[in-house]
Amino acid sequence: MFKKNNIGQSIGASLSEWKNCPVPPKQSINGQYCKLEPLSISEHSEQLFEAFVDDSDGHNWTYLAYGPFSDLSSFCDWLKDSCLKDDPQFQVIIDKTNNKALGMASYLRIKPNVGVIEVGHIHYSNKMQRTRVATEAMYLMMARVFDDLGYRRYEWKCDALNKKSCLAALRFGFTFEGIFRQATIYKGRNRDTAWYSIIDSEWPAIKKKYEFWL
Repeated sequence: MFKKNNIGQSIGASLSEWKNCPVPPKQSINGQYCKLEPLSISEHSEQLFEAFVDDSDGHNWTYLAYGPFSDLSSFCDWLKDSCLKDDPQFQVIIDKTNNKALGMASYLRIKPNVGVIEVGHIHYSNKMQRTRVATEAMYLMMARVFDDLGYRRYEWKCDALNKKSCLAALRFGFTFEGIFRQATIYKGRNRDTAWYSIIDSEWPAIKKKYEFWL
């Protein structure tokens, strides 16, 4: 995907017709097994806290930059302070079998001018992990990004020591790109960040695999 300029240098493919992508709308996404809704503290906070508190040793919080929260009040304070912005844009994942909120994820580092967007803040409760709801939620977020909004690149980043997240990225169709060493500090410790991505040319084949499985 490159060409030569008039002095013989290799340069990237022309994108002269490129136009900015839309910012993801704060609208629900409906699937077969789950639906994604923009975070509403009044509607979702109690169900999310109930789902997340079923984690006695806090292992689901280890690689997140926040939490765990000891009570609903402190959880709601965090939601108000951190989760109602345009970027990151949080989605609540609802299991359609019981209409319960079981997890969260967000779009973040949204760059409409270059068509790049990241998925992150992924927190699946114990009841949601290893279910079709978990897989379909990622599929629905990808489909919005590529099919509806026309983004070129979808990113996944995590602590390189978070083996579950690294394996999940590969399982969900992302390609490993490398590790940014000493990329940040959180919870008083170093983080080397593993980078993964899906680009638009890869999406049709990945989409078929999701639709076959789901």
